[in-house]
Amino acid sequence: MALPGPPPAGPAPVSPRPPVVGVVAAVAPARWGPWDQPAVVVAANYVEAVQRAGAVALVVPPHPADRARPADLVAALDGLVLTGGTDLDPRAYGAEPHPETDPPEPGRDAFEAALARAAVAAGVPVLGICRGMQVLNCAWGGTLHQHLPDHLGHDDHRRVIGTFDGTDHPVHVAPGSLAARAAGEDLHVVKSHHHQGVDRVGEGWLVTARADGDGLPEAIERADVPFALGVQWHPEADPESGVIAALVAAARATRPARRRS
Repeated sequence: MALPGPPPAGPAPVSPRPPVVGVVAAVAPARWGPWDQPAVVVAANYVEAVQRAGAVALVVPPHPADRARPADLVAALDGLVLTGGTDLDPRAYGAEPHPETDPPEPGRDAFEAALARAAVAAGVPVLGICRGMQVLNCAWGGTLHQHLPDHLGHDDHRRVIGTFDGTDHPVHVAPGSLAARAAGEDLHVVKSHHHQGVDRVGEGWLVTARADGDGLPEAIERADVPFALGVQWHPEADPESGVIAALVAAARATRPARRRS
């Protein structure tokens, strides 16, 4: 008598798809091969950090249509990273340009501010890095110090343009804050490259980390959504940092609720 065989195999379990995280990019002159023309540009380490954390990185360049209807773009995303880059146009927060302020890119500024506001309104986790933190602050009515050496009397936050050399410094993170959970500690050593910083804090944002010594705001966050965080430092340049992984984890965790709504 033959023994019964194993029951028919059912369908293989389907792994949930990874979250899709938008990584904002700039349009800038670039050269590759025989070409020398404007290109969509974002540092690879932002993309690699998102991918390493298990998400699909979707590079998002500024576009007038997306600026006019940011909610349509945000609806396709599970998370958003606002990257570093050139200075914001100070006229957007009611100031005249300082001699050390970069030439303005008002189209990019307006696009990223609109995208940030739409992401927060939709409950899509958002992380602003360096310039991205400043975008978050100014999109809610905050202002910036345009040249920190004038305000602080030193250039410790950007010693050499184009490198993080010599900028490692500790920041004090508020215990129990989103910034502390993302950083994994209350005293966090960071890499920085910026000559501007938060002055007046935007409406609804809280400062939850400050630089050791000079007290410069190093992180801002909101309490009215699951994950909205800006950090003045560069976690994408630190392979040991858990900040971008925290954004991806939030994107994965909040996606089901948002997709049902």
